[in-house]
Amino acid sequence: MACTKATIIEKVSEKLHPPTHDAAKIVETMLEIIKSTLASGEDIMITGFGKFLVNEKSQRKGRNPATGENMVLGKRRVVTFKCAGKLRDRINKKPNP
Repeated sequence: MACTKATIIEKVSEKLHPPTHDAAKIVETMLEIIKSTLASGEDIMITGFGKFLVNEKSQRKGRNPATGENMVLGKRRVVTFKCAGKLRDRINKKPNP
C-alpha cells in the first residue's frame, strides 16, 4: 500500500506533536514549495533523500496505441527523481536475522 498525504500528515503529527491541522499546513506548505519550484524549472535537492530534476523533452514522433495512427508529440517538461546514496543504502539494507 502506498503512503498517502494523509498518512504523512498523521506521522508528522505523531512525531512533532502539533495539532493535526497544523501538521496538515506544514505538509501542504512543503508540497506547495516543491511544486512551485519545479514548475519554475528549478531542480530541488534534499540532502540525504535525493534530487528532483526538471528535464526538457523535445518534440518526437509517436503513435496512438488504440488506433495505430502516427502523431507528433510536442515538447514538454518532465520531473525525474535521482535517489541519494544514503537513501539507496537504507532501501537496500538487509534486515538482521
